[in-house]
Amino acid sequence: MRRLLIFLKYPTPGKVKTRLAAALGDEAAASLYRACAELTLERLRPLQRKTRLCVEPAEALTRTAAWIGQDWSMTPQRGATLGDRLAHATGEAFDEGARGVIVVGTDSPWLSEREVEQAFAALERADVVIGPTEDGGYYLIGLARPAPALFDGIPWSTPQVCARTLARARALGLRVRLLRTGYDVDRLEDVERFAAEVVRERARTQEVSHA
Repeated sequence: MRRLLIFLKYPTPGKVKTRLAAALGDEAAASLYRACAELTLERLRPLQRKTRLCVEPAEALTRTAAWIGQDWSMTPQRGATLGDRLAHATGEAFDEGARGVIVVGTDSPWLSEREVEQAFAALERADVVIGPTEDGGYYLIGLARPAPALFDGIPWSTPQVCARTLARARALGLRVRLLRTGYDVDRLEDVERFAAEVVRERARTQEVSHA
């Protein structure tokens, strides 16, 4: 069994997309987060049967189900830090019998089902799969087996996240496979970039349909 975990926040103004909120305001930033999350779920819906949403805050489970629908499997995130929450969620998935676990967030709505499947395939030849982002973080991390120590001592929300995770993996003797570099939609430039990509994608789709 393969398990995809999507880390999802309830879009409360002032609690999501704080960097964008500085430019757009809390309400607009929350609306943008909601749109990114909904698009992520839409793109990854073909993987729904192997997917679980890890929701923050824990008390927002009912509101989240009302927002995105009752047909997604959901569980609250547990732990004081992001590292704690990642270790708990992946460990729980392995305890339930998963043979490979991929974790993504909702800040990279360009991510496709195909790329997630490629990450699962990469786990057949590696212990850890990472999709790095241009800002020094990562948009995807996958494990072939439990590795809670991988998430220890990482300076979350800094440009050192990916580099420190790679160093931690090497120290633990884990084989790592890197995916293509992506980006998070965290700044106005990222919003514009993603919007332009959507326009190009739709244009290509129309060209194919008329060919």
